Amino acid sequence: MLTSFALSQLATNISYVAVPLAAVEALGAGPGQVGALASLSSVAFLLIGLPAGAWVDRLDHRRILIAADLCRALLFATLPLAWWLDTLTLGHLYAIVLLNGCATVFFDVGSQSVLPSIVGRDGLIRANTDINTLLALGNMAGRSAGGALVALLTAPVTLVVTAGAYLASGLRLTSIRRTARETPPGRTGAVSLRAQIGEGVRHVFGSGHLRALALSATLVNLGSAMVTAMLPIVFVRELGLSSAAFGLFGAVGGVAVLCGARSARPLAGRFGYGRTLAVGGLYLAPAGLLVPLIDRGPWLLLAGAGWFTYIFKMGMDNVLGVTLRQRMTPDALLGRMIATFRFLLTGALAVGAGLSGLLGELAGVQTALWVGGALVSTSFLPVLLSPVRTLRELPDQQPQGEKV
Repeated sequence: MLTSFALSQLATNISYVAVPLAAVEALGAGPGQVGALASLSSVAFLLIGLPAGAWVDRLDHRRILIAADLCRALLFATLPLAWWLDTLTLGHLYAIVLLNGCATVFFDVGSQSVLPSIVGRDGLIRANTDINTLLALGNMAGRSAGGALVALLTAPVTLVVTAGAYLASGLRLTSIRRTARETPPGRTGAVSLRAQIGEGVRHVFGSGHLRALALSATLVNLGSAMVTAMLPIVFVRELGLSSAAFGLFGAVGGVAVLCGARSARPLAGRFGYGRTLAVGGLYLAPAGLLVPLIDRGPWLLLAGAGWFTYIFKMGMDNVLGVTLRQRMTPDALLGRMIATFRFLLTGALAVGAGLSGLLGELAGVQTALWVGGALVSTSFLPVLLSPVRTLRELPDQQPQGEKV
């Protein structure tokens, strides 16, 4: 599964660079259009995120993952073809990004749901560390390679690599063994889809621990999306830098994710899981306010340092937060819990990107960066002010004294 995940992340990160640059360079998109494009890439979680969790709990996880990767490969393959035929439009780009987001909903929910059955609950912290390490390596390799490939081949042609990597990921998933499930696929009794969705939502918001983790991650995603949506505009138009420079800046975020992911387990072992999340956020999250200072020369280095620091925190939170969520949730509710979090977190990415584009058009790119930086810098507060900060060890499902 790790090989498939790595290929999938490589494809995602190449497209992270190539898609907005295709809009800016090949189609002349402005801030509002780039913001809309970034928003559409994650709005699918708002549209189908919650029912997807219930469907994942009903269906075979392996088949879901394979189908999602093959769909993403086919979708991205249409973009370079349309460019070669001189028929590529923003509307086409918008549609592909939205449909790719729908496939990603099922892949993300399915991959996190199947993990406990593959590695066991005691192996989750190590497995999530490995996955986030691959995520970081994908950021570094994918975004830097994406920037270099765009500079060499143009953005639309680079998307051929994206399609190929998704195809390879889907084919690799066929080797995953089937895993046992508490409820066999398709046997959900008389329980309605709506009731199943409600059970997952209540599980998240009925727990003070899960609720705080959800609110904190939502804030950081909202602010991060506002920052990242405007970075292509800043690099290419305002600073006059190359697409390779933009890819390199994105790769710095990959290094930060890697460092944060690898640091999460030892830091949590020394200071406690909750305290690492809460106090680590207090010291690291405010670095997000350095990113809006981005400019040429030393200001670019300062913004890069801020970018590295708050992405480091995100890498650390990804390991600890996801592990806590999985440990606090019964197997039968995993898909719906993950879908509820994804609805909030990826929905925040869609809202943040759209809001960033709107602010970029009406008040300027710098305003959008400052608002995003402010949200990132305060994102740790829900965890700091919740029972999560007292967690020393990983809990076994629901913490004592909490009701779902």
